Amino acid sequence: MSFDPSTLVYDANGLIPCIAQDVENGDVLMMAWMNAEAVAKTLKTRRVTYWSRSRKSFWIKGETSGHIQDLVDLRVDCDRDCLLAIIRQTGAACHTNRRSCFYTSVIDGEKELMKPMED
Repeated sequence: MSFDPSTLVYDANGLIPCIAQDVENGDVLMMAWMNAEAVAKTLKTRRVTYWSRSRKSFWIKGETSGHIQDLVDLRVDCDRDCLLAIIRQTGAACHTNRRSCFYTSVIDGEKELMKPMED
Protein backbone atom coordinates (compact mmCIF):
# COMPACT_ATOMS: atom_id res chain seq x y z
CA MET A 1 0.00 0.00 0.00
CA SER A 2 1.54 3.33 -1.04
CA PHE A 3 1.77 6.30 1.32
CA ASP A 4 0.64 9.82 0.40
CA PRO A 5 2.31 12.61 2.47
CA SER A 6 -0.67 14.89 1.77
CA THR A 7 -2.76 12.71 4.11
CA LEU A 8 -0.77 13.96 7.12
CA VAL A 9 -2.03 16.77 9.36
CA TYR A 10 0.19 19.84 8.92
CA ASP A 11 0.10 23.06 10.95
CA ALA A 12 -0.97 26.44 9.53
CA ASN A 13 2.50 26.83 7.98
CA GLY A 14 2.27 23.47 6.23
CA LEU A 15 4.71 21.82 8.64
CA ILE A 16 4.72 18.68 10.76
CA PRO A 17 7.16 17.90 13.60
CA CYS A 18 9.51 14.97 13.07
CA ILE A 19 11.40 13.33 15.92
CA ALA A 20 14.61 11.48 15.02
CA GLN A 21 15.34 8.33 17.04
CA ASP A 22 18.49 6.22 16.82
CA VAL A 23 17.78 2.70 15.53
CA GLU A 24 20.73 1.24 17.46
CA ASN A 25 19.86 2.33 21.01
CA GLY A 26 16.50 4.12 20.90
CA ASP A 27 17.96 7.50 21.89
CA VAL A 28 15.87 10.51 20.89
CA LEU A 29 18.31 12.67 18.94
CA MET A 30 16.43 15.71 17.69
CA MET A 31 13.19 17.27 16.50
CA ALA A 32 12.83 19.27 13.31
CA TRP A 33 10.10 20.23 10.88
CA MET A 34 9.05 18.73 7.56
CA ASN A 35 6.59 19.79 4.91
CA ALA A 36 4.90 17.36 2.52
CA GLU A 37 7.72 17.65 -0.01
CA ALA A 38 10.39 16.98 2.66
CA VAL A 39 8.47 13.86 3.71
CA ALA A 40 8.32 12.70 0.09
CA LYS A 41 12.04 13.41 -0.46
CA THR A 42 12.95 11.55 2.73
CA LEU A 43 10.95 8.50 1.66
CA LYS A 44 12.37 8.56 -1.86
CA THR A 45 16.06 9.11 -1.03
CA ARG A 46 16.16 7.47 2.44
CA ARG A 47 18.25 10.52 3.54
CA VAL A 48 16.31 12.52 6.13
CA THR A 49 15.27 15.87 4.68
CA TYR A 50 13.81 18.60 6.86
CA TRP A 51 12.38 22.05 6.15
CA SER A 52 14.45 24.87 7.61
CA ARG A 53 12.07 27.54 8.89
CA SER A 54 14.85 30.14 9.21
CA ARG A 55 16.35 29.57 5.74
CA LYS A 56 13.02 28.68 4.13
CA SER A 57 14.66 25.81 2.28
CA PHE A 58 15.19 22.06 2.39
CA TRP A 59 17.87 20.78 4.73
CA ILE A 60 19.25 17.31 4.07
CA LYS A 61 20.72 16.28 7.41
CA GLY A 62 24.48 15.88 7.08
CA GLU A 63 24.78 17.42 3.61
CA THR A 64 27.33 19.98 4.82
CA SER A 65 28.38 18.56 8.22
CA GLY A 66 28.76 14.90 7.27
CA HIS A 67 26.52 14.03 10.25
CA ILE A 68 24.12 12.01 8.12
CA GLN A 69 20.75 10.55 9.02
CA ASP A 70 19.83 7.50 6.96
CA LEU A 71 16.16 6.58 7.22
CA VAL A 72 15.37 3.08 8.48
CA ASP A 73 11.63 3.58 9.11
CA LEU A 74 9.21 6.52 9.12
CA ARG A 75 6.30 6.21 11.54
CA VAL A 76 3.14 8.29 11.74
CA ASP A 77 1.43 8.90 15.10
CA CYS A 78 -2.24 8.10 15.73
CA ASP A 79 -3.41 11.68 15.03
CA ARG A 80 -1.27 11.87 11.87
CA ASP A 81 0.22 15.17 13.12
CA CYS A 82 3.69 14.01 14.19
CA LEU A 83 6.35 11.79 12.63
CA LEU A 84 8.98 9.54 14.14
CA ALA A 85 12.01 8.92 11.94
CA ILE A 86 13.92 5.82 12.98
CA ILE A 87 17.37 6.62 11.70
CA ARG A 88 20.96 5.47 11.50
CA GLN A 89 22.94 8.48 12.69
CA THR A 90 26.51 9.17 11.56
CA GLY A 91 28.23 11.63 13.90
CA ALA A 92 26.46 14.21 16.03
CA ALA A 93 22.76 14.94 15.52
CA CYS A 94 22.91 18.39 17.15
CA HIS A 95 24.52 21.48 15.61
CA THR A 96 26.36 21.91 18.95
CA ASN A 97 28.30 18.72 18.10
CA ARG A 98 26.46 16.67 20.70
CA ARG A 99 24.98 13.28 19.98
CA SER A 100 21.49 14.57 20.85
CA CYS A 101 19.85 17.98 20.82
CA PHE A 102 18.37 17.00 24.18
CA TYR A 103 21.63 17.58 26.07
CA THR A 104 20.31 19.57 29.03
CA SER A 105 19.22 17.34 31.88
CA VAL A 106 17.08 18.88 34.63
CA ILE A 107 16.73 16.82 37.81
CA ASP A 108 15.43 18.19 41.10
CA GLY A 109 15.65 21.74 39.71
CA GLU A 110 19.33 21.40 38.79
CA LYS A 111 20.55 21.33 35.21
CA GLU A 112 23.47 19.38 33.85
CA LEU A 113 24.84 19.64 30.33
CA MET A 114 26.07 16.61 28.42
CA LYS A 115 29.50 17.00 26.83
CA PRO A 116 29.95 17.50 23.07
CA MET A 117 31.17 14.52 21.06
CA GLU A 118 34.90 14.21 20.62
CA ASP A 119 36.27 14.27 17.09
